[in-house]
Formats: sequence, structure tokens, C-alpha cells
Amino acid sequence: MAPLTHRSIKDGWFREINSQWPGQAMTLKVNRILHVEKSLYQDVLVFESETYGNVLVLDGVIQCTERDEFSYQEMIAHLPLASHPNPKKVLVIGGGDGGVVREVLKHDTVEQVVLCDIDEAVIRVSKQFLPHMSSLLSDPRVVVHIGDGFKFLADNTSTYDAIITDSSDPVGPAASLFQKPYFELLRDALTPGGHISTQGECLWIHLDLIQDLIKTTRTLFPVSEYAFTTIPTYPSGQIGFMVASKEAGRDLSKPLRPVPNTRYYNAEVHKAAFVLPEFGRSLLTEGKDLRPKFGANATSKAPSKKVLLLGSGAVALPCAEYVVRNPDNALTIACRTLKSAEALAEGLRNTTAASLDAGSQDPAKQAALEKAIAEHDLVISLVPYIHHANVIKAAIKGKTNVVTTSYISPAIRELEDEIKKAGIVVMNEIGLDPGVDHLYAIKTIDEVHAKGGKIKEFHSFCGGLPAPECSDNPLGYKFSWSARGALLALLNSASYLADGQQVDVQGKDLMGTAKPYYITPAFAFVAYPNRNSVPFREYYNIPEAETVVRGTLRYQGFPEFIKALVALGFLNLDAKEWLKEGLTWAQVTQQAIGASDANESTLVARVKELCKFPDAGESRRIISGLKWIGLFSSAPAPVRDANLLDTLCAQLETLMKYEDGERDLVMLQHKFVVEWAGGATDTLTATLEAYGEPQGHSAMALYVGVPCGIAVQLVLDGVFATPGVLAPYSKEICDPIREVLEAQGLGLVERVL
Repeated sequence: MAPLTHRSIKDGWFREINSQWPGQAMTLKVNRILHVEKSLYQDVLVFESETYGNVLVLDGVIQCTERDEFSYQEMIAHLPLASHPNPKKVLVIGGGDGGVVREVLKHDTVEQVVLCDIDEAVIRVSKQFLPHMSSLLSDPRVVVHIGDGFKFLADNTSTYDAIITDSSDPVGPAASLFQKPYFELLRDALTPGGHISTQGECLWIHLDLIQDLIKTTRTLFPVSEYAFTTIPTYPSGQIGFMVASKEAGRDLSKPLRPVPNTRYYNAEVHKAAFVLPEFGRSLLTEGKDLRPKFGANATSKAPSKKVLLLGSGAVALPCAEYVVRNPDNALTIACRTLKSAEALAEGLRNTTAASLDAGSQDPAKQAALEKAIAEHDLVISLVPYIHHANVIKAAIKGKTNVVTTSYISPAIRELEDEIKKAGIVVMNEIGLDPGVDHLYAIKTIDEVHAKGGKIKEFHSFCGGLPAPECSDNPLGYKFSWSARGALLALLNSASYLADGQQVDVQGKDLMGTAKPYYITPAFAFVAYPNRNSVPFREYYNIPEAETVVRGTLRYQGFPEFIKALVALGFLNLDAKEWLKEGLTWAQVTQQAIGASDANESTLVARVKELCKFPDAGESRRIISGLKWIGLFSSAPAPVRDANLLDTLCAQLETLMKYEDGERDLVMLQHKFVVEWAGGATDTLTATLEAYGEPQGHSAMALYVGVPCGIAVQLVLDGVFATPGVLAPYSKEICDPIREVLEAQGLGLVERVL
């Protein structure tokens, strides 16, 4: 049996990174993983920690630990029960670990406890790994009901003297447990004078939410208060409870009887739990916000610059985050669907969402685009490159500056005179590749030239790849962007300079040029040329260079697999009359490769005939990979647009996507062979090895989005003010961007080999 692993545990440490508490995380040292499971409702993890005992984690968030669970369980239970004159019937919603039930049964007035939890896995796992919490679930006074709490409440009105909601945090389905309809169900399920207690989040992080909860509950209950406890493994070490009563005048802070056998709770702690620190009390009782304002929040002046961001890809968010760091900037994020724009804009200061279609030729949509662009000082175009010219035409009319991350296309070059007449800056090629690669190429080239040296060879290769531990499919690749775009790029022709001669490669032969490429012993990379490298001898001002090649990095074995797919016809875009819904993959493959039938043995024999594998080992490797894709299977093929490439894309989009918790790798290296004035030679390198954060941005998104955001700010600040089509090919453009990039902790490492 393979050892258990979990995405939240890395290098022996559990990390609780979550958007609900941005910028902070809880970590615990892990002795061993005890249990990993995907239940019907959530991800379930149990591990043994070094200092907190066994830990239960749901969807990446700590629920309880053996060391500190008692402070939460005792307070959420005893605050409503000890202040109630005679609680007999108690309902617990959630809390499948059994801790709340254990505490409820310490009250000798209680005759029955019903536990209602939707996920049986939590109860089952807790009985195995947290028996000190769950043991009393078998008590005769306890009824365990597996089901939805909303329905259970609706079916049991006027039934319970106290209801305790031990819920997870307000994201996804659990968000409904913090909204008015749920509190209405709680109220209606109570007997006269009944109490509720619900998980009420943290003063340090969720004070605005707590304010909303108090307003909501006070419209439904005559008495409603916030109380809190301390607990080391919850965010910021503190969590609270909304405690409410149907009895007017009830003093929830006054315990009416002692509770035996507690570790945290006592009568004085009960009273003190309702005494809030001044910043909390002030906002919740007087509406006065005493929280410190710092950074971009410290300013009260209105933004003076307006930026429009078009696009919803992964790179858009880190770009947007950088732009709104400056309180002078107001940002509008626009996508074809308003929902996508709203999702990106959520949580960003000074940001609004809009619906715009940058590629539409519909007159009304085009007019809306032009109007929106004209209302902004700068537009960031992160839409597919074929739409950039349309965006720039609208920007010319509105005299609005533009920034894109894409290469300068012929369509953009054709607009240069109009761009200059409009007096606007159109900055291009400022992402990763192109972008960051330019910054460090220009830096090293300028430094070498300043010392009297010559660049004899320039090699630059970049790869966006799954991190090694995530490269677990036969191609060693996963899609972080359009699968169709990634596959079509493999058919592009390429040109480069080698020993003073131009080498041209046709798209069908591109994979055949791939060769092993050494960066460090840790990686087995191969490299092949990308697009046309020849003009970069001029762009980079290195007329002396005899070799100039820019290209792509992939893991070993990738090119041979793609060559096989090309040979079999699966990267063909031509429409096929025979390619229709209802065919199995084996039937599609039979037709594609001209096999006599769809039996696997026949298909494999034909594949070997067409691909001409160099040896038996390579034949086994690639045929096994084709089986993994499903090309010989009886499963229905997801036919798309009646062509083989798009149909293959439909399959690979599912098989080769990044799974939750996986991370990517960006590897970029420039290699310069330098000849100095005295005849000596050196090999200089500039290398980027960057990994994405599974709960944050991918490395690719970060290294495209942040440089773009930096360029946006420099255009807004007037650092780049010369009208025209610009790209980072000069020291005047590259140095300011690179200096800010490095101040953000990003950039390449330079060495002399």
C-alpha cells in the first residue's frame, strides 16, 4: 500500500492556507498521516501532530485537535445551556466529531440530544481517531441523524430547548448557515424561551461578518450576543459564538448552575466571554470602527487613475492585485460574462466588475467597449491576442493607453501611425515569455557590451510545466491555459540562427528537433525552438551573435509522444465527415490511422507501423500512454467540431488538468557565450526556477500578471510616456520594470559558469 499523502502537508508540515484568512496561515508539524478520504461532501484528513495530538481537518481547515478542542466544545455548549433555566431537549447541527454532544451531556437536566450531521464520514472517522470526543455518541440519551440540517429543522418546529450549530466557515454550502433563513429555522425549531449557539467566527478577521450576524439575529430574537473563546489552532487563536434567546430579558452572560468536569469553562469565564476588546465592542455596539488603517487602506482620498482590465484568465488576478495596491488606482475588471468579472473583483479594493466583449463585431457591443475604454486612463488587454487590435482601435478613439502581455503582431504594427497620432502608449510583451525574459536578456547584453565584450551565442529556453511531483502522466505536462492553444503551438514553424546560418523548421518536424538541455542535474529537460528567433539579433542589438535561439522546455519523453500523435493524425484540424457523435475511441482511432478493425491488437499493430518507434522500450512507453488517453477504449469519444485535434482536446482537458493541491513550475534560462576583448570566453546564465502555490497563484500566473501590473503602473506614472508601439527591448524600458520586479522578490539568478 502506498504511503498516505495530502496536498496540505509538505515537508512534514501541515499548512492551513485559506482565502478566509488571507495573508496568514497555521502550521503544525506532522508525525504521520492517519487517514485521507474524499467523502460525499468534503475532503477529510486526520494526522498525528507532534504537539497537538490527532488533528481532524475538513477541506483543508482544522476542525479540532486533541490538545485544544475542549475550549471550543465547552464554550459553544455551556454558554447557551448554563444560561438556560431547564434545557431538556438539545439539537446539535454539525459537530460529527461528538465533542459538543459530550459537553451537552454534562448538564443533568438534559434528557435527549439529537446530533444531525450531513456527512457520515466525519462521525465514522472521529470514532476511530478521536474516541475521547466521540465515545458518548453511543449514550442512550443520544440520537444520531445523518442528513441535512435545514430539512431537519423544518421538520421539527417548536421542539428543542437549545440548538447548537457547530458549523464550518462561511464558504460554499456552509455560507447558508450564516444567513437569515437559517436563523429563522433555528428560531422556529425552539421551544418558548429556547436558546441557540452558533459558530460565530473571529473578531480579528471577520468583524464585519460578526456585525452582520448580530444585526440579523437581533431582528429574530429579543436577545442576541457575541461571546468568544481562545483556541490556539483556530485562525488568530480566537473564535466566537452567536448566542441568542427567545426569552426577552434573559441574561445570557449569567450562568444559572455549575458545570462539572470542565477544562476551560467556569462561571467567571462564562461571564467574561461576553466582555469584548474595545475594537470589537465599539463596532458591534456603537458602529464605530477603531481598527488600524495601514498600507493602501490608510488613505481616504479617492483614486485619481482609472484602469480597465479585459480578460478572465489565471494571469488576470495577480495583475489586478498589483494594480490596486496603489490607492490612486480604481480598477474595472470586464469579462464577457458579468459573473466571471465579479468573481475576479471580489475582495479587491477600489474594484468594480463589468461585462464587455472585446472580440465581438456586434455594433452595440463594440460601442460599449469603446465607451468603457474611453472612460479609463489605461486598458490592460489580457484577452486572446487576436482581439488586441480591436481593443487598440477602441483605445485610439478614446485616447487611452494600452498594456498587453502578447507579442507585437502585424495587426498592431499596422496601427502604429494612428497610435502615435492619438498620443497613446501601447506597451506589449510584458509578461513572462515574452516579458521577464527580455528584461534579463537586455541587462546582460548591455553589461557585456559596456565591458567591451561580444555575445557570440544567445540561447533562451522557457517552460511552463507541472512541478516534478505533479508530472504524473505519460506526457509529463498539464494544461494551465487553453489545451487547444497548447497543442496548436506544437505545430508552429520555427526559425533560428546556428553558427551564422538561418535554420528553418516546419511545424510537422518541430518535435524532431528537440534535444536534451542541461540546466541542473535535477531535471531531464528537452528543448526545441519556438517561433522566429532571427529578429532578436536585431531587437537585442547583438549583430555579432552567430547563434540566436529562443525556445521551449519540456520534460524528457514529451516530444516523442507528440510526434506519435502527429503521425497518427490526432493533431489534424481538417473536418472529417465520418467523425460524429456515437463513435467509441477505438472506432475513432481505427478511422484516423486506417486500421482494418477497432480491436486493440489491430490498432496497436497499426500504430507501430505508422510511428516507427526506435526500440521496444519506447514502443511500450508511448503505446501505454495512448492507452492512458483512452484511444483504444470502447468509451464514447467526446467529438468536438468534427476534427481530431479538438476531439483530442476534449479528452485531454479532463485528463491533463491541474488537480486541487497541485503546483506548477516555471523554468527560464538565458545562456550567453561571451567573447571578451582579450579573447577569453565565458558562459553566463540567468535562471528562473519558480513554483506555484497550491492555495495561491500558479508560478505562471504570477510571473505574467505581476510584470504586466508593474508596466501598467509605470505607464500611469508617466515613466513610459513616448507615444507608439513599445516593447521591453531597451535599457530605458527594461531597467525600471526590472528594478520594481526585483523589489517584489521576483527575478532571475545570474551566474558565470
